[in-house]
Amino acid sequence: MRHLDIERRHRGHLRIRTRAGRALTGSSSPGVSEPSIALAPDAWTAAQLRSAPGDPGSPPLIRDEDVVRVSPDLDIWDAWPIQDSDGMPSVMATGETLWMALGSPRFADPEERHGHARIHLLSRGASGWRHLGPALPDGFSPGSREWSGSAVLASDRTSLALYFTATGRRGEPVPTFEQRLFRAEATLRHVNGVFELVDWRSLAEFVVRDPAHYMASDAGTGAVGTIKAFRDPAYFLDPRDERHHVFFAASLAGSRSAFNGVVGSAVALDDPLGAWEIRPPLLSADRLNNELERPHVVYHDGLYYLFWSTQRHVFNPDGATGPTGLYGMVSDRLDGGWTPLNGTGLVFANPAEAPRQAYSWLVMPDLQVTSFIDAWGLEAGDSGTKRFGATFAPMLQLRLDGARAGLVA
Repeated sequence: MRHLDIERRHRGHLRIRTRAGRALTGSSSPGVSEPSIALAPDAWTAAQLRSAPGDPGSPPLIRDEDVVRVSPDLDIWDAWPIQDSDGMPSVMATGETLWMALGSPRFADPEERHGHARIHLLSRGASGWRHLGPALPDGFSPGSREWSGSAVLASDRTSLALYFTATGRRGEPVPTFEQRLFRAEATLRHVNGVFELVDWRSLAEFVVRDPAHYMASDAGTGAVGTIKAFRDPAYFLDPRDERHHVFFAASLAGSRSAFNGVVGSAVALDDPLGAWEIRPPLLSADRLNNELERPHVVYHDGLYYLFWSTQRHVFNPDGATGPTGLYGMVSDRLDGGWTPLNGTGLVFANPAEAPRQAYSWLVMPDLQVTSFIDAWGLEAGDSGTKRFGATFAPMLQLRLDGARAGLVA
C-alpha cells in the first residue's frame, strides 16, 4: 500500500512522501505547466482496498420523512447542477438553482428505468424541488436513451453547454448499450416564472472512443453489473491553467478481465470548445472493479480530488470487494500521481443496515455531496428488494485533509 503524507511547503509547492521516503514534488501555483499525458494509468488495486485503515463513516439512515418525491409520476436518479465554470451550482436571479437528472416513468421493476431514461430539468428553491420537464426536445438526442453528464452556464447567464451520454441509436428496434459522448448548446430563458431551455443546437460527438485505450461500450452484456462503459462526461475547468477537461467512465481495452473499469479524460484544444483530444485512462481498476461511475474532479486546498461511485456487485468476486459507496483519490496534478483517499480509496459507504440506500454521489466544490435514494430502509437489506426511492437523498457535507476524507458529523 502507498501511504502518503501531504505536507504544505513554502512558495506554493507540495511534497508527497511515500512510506519508502521517495518524494514527489509539484506546484499548487496557477499557471504552472504540467506534463499533459501520463505514460500509464495509475491503478486502484485489491491490495489498496484490503488495507482497511479504519471505518471512514457512513451517512445517516434514510427514513420515511427523507423520501420527498420531485414528481408523483417521475422517478429520478443520477443528477447534476447546471454549474458555473468553477463547478458551483449557478444561482439564478430568482435565488433558485437549476439541476438536471435522469428520469423515467415509474416501473414495477426499477431496473427498467435505464431503458427509458431521459434528462429532465429541475429547479430548486425555497419551496423545494420543481419538475420543469425534459431538458432536450423530442427527437434531438442521437441515442435511444439519454444517460448522465454535466451542464455549464456561461457568464452571460443564458448560454448553456450540455455534455451527455447518448446510449443506443435513435430508432433502433432493440435497445443496445453503445454509449457515445455528445455536447450540445441551448439558450436558457425565464418566461412567466418558469425556466426553460430553447434553441438547442451544435450537437456533436465531441469525444470519440480511442480503441487503443478504451473497450467498445457495447462489448459487454445487458445484465446489471456487466455493461461496459463509455459514459458520464463531467466537465472540469482547471483553475491552474484554465484548460477545459471532461472525465468519463470507461472500460480498458485489451484487458483479460471482465472487471476492467477505468476513468478516462479528454481536454479541449480551443476556447470555443469545438475540438477535443481524448487522452489515455487516468485511473485503472483492471481486475478489481467493472464500473467507476460518474467520475469527477474537485480542486480543493491546492490538490485535485478524483471521485467516483461504485457498487458492491461490480467488484471482482475473486479479489477484494468493497461496499457500495463514494470512492476517491488525490494528487497534486491532473495527469497522474493519484493516491487512494484513506489508503483504500473508500470515502464513505452506505450504512451496513441499509447497504444500497443511496447511490451516484456527486461532490461539489464546497464539498456538499448530492445523490439519489435507491433501495432504502432497513427492510431493503442487500437481498435485491425493489424498494426504489427515486428522488434526491439528503445532502451530505464532506471534509478533506490531504489524503484523508470523510463526512462531517
